[in-house]
Amino acid sequence: MHYRVVVFGVKDTTDVIIRYIQNELCPVDLIVTIAPSVTKKNDVSGYAGLSGFTKEFGIPVFEAKSYALKDAETEAFFAENTFDIGIVTGWQRLIPKAVLDRFEKGIFGFHGNCGYLPFGRGRSPLNWSMILGDTRFNLNLFRYDEAADSPNVFATQMFSINPHDTIRTAQYKNLIVSKRLIERLLKTYLAGEEIVIRTESRDFDSWYEKRTPADGKIDFHRRTREIYDLIRGVTEPFPGAFCYVSDTHADTGASGDGAQKEQVVIWEAHPFDEILDFSAFAPGEVIDVFDDKPVIRTVDGSLLIDRYEAGITLKAGMILQ
Repeated sequence: MHYRVVVFGVKDTTDVIIRYIQNELCPVDLIVTIAPSVTKKNDVSGYAGLSGFTKEFGIPVFEAKSYALKDAETEAFFAENTFDIGIVTGWQRLIPKAVLDRFEKGIFGFHGNCGYLPFGRGRSPLNWSMILGDTRFNLNLFRYDEAADSPNVFATQMFSINPHDTIRTAQYKNLIVSKRLIERLLKTYLAGEEIVIRTESRDFDSWYEKRTPADGKIDFHRRTREIYDLIRGVTEPFPGAFCYVSDTHADTGASGDGAQKEQVVIWEAHPFDEILDFSAFAPGEVIDVFDDKPVIRTVDGSLLIDRYEAGITLKAGMILQ
């Protein structure tokens, strides 16, 4: 069977893009995703099952038995069918050469950073950009090859990352730009025009490392802005930033090493004050609590926790570690 427009993805953001293409641009002929059982072996933040598109729009959905698309059933599916153009969104794996070679016009996906490819290749670029304090994100729509995030750029567009953004609001901006870039690509394809790729780049190669939930641990030896950027960079739909606390107050003089420690996941916070004298408190210590929102001492100021999740209630004198 021949499929013209194919979308690869596994996330709620993929759902948004499929609906946009289907409703605004052209029919989506096939969705490639992973079976729910595959998510148990892979950390997939924001996973969304896409099988409902068959009932809603009549779009066939192929659920691969491996995220790498290398299980026997998936390899047979791509070998036995033909394809025009693929769009990858919300898919955190390379596409194998055997699949790439089956698409006449190529498979296109997104990658971005504060600069220009091949700078900033690798995993979780939007999360990393926020964690590192970048103020802009340059989103590229590029043609896949066997390497990761090669500078085979079709089109690019920037958006700002402002001090109030979280990873979720940055995803909203990313989706707006993604739609615009996909529109350019599919209009070129539907018009039968050549899809021109720019491969020359004068930038240097650099990489973002893979992130795991453990990388969300907060270090209260860091400055306020670094802690804030980590919290907003890994908040929902990602696993969140976290620390530990024991029900031990600073005024007891006890370290709490023998106490049972509770994990505290901090979903929302913001810098509180950098002038007030909090030298009587230790970094990580709860200074006070207002409307159930703890104020935490940091190295260079303080942080107000707007929303957290823990097995205990944070109180003044507790120290987050």
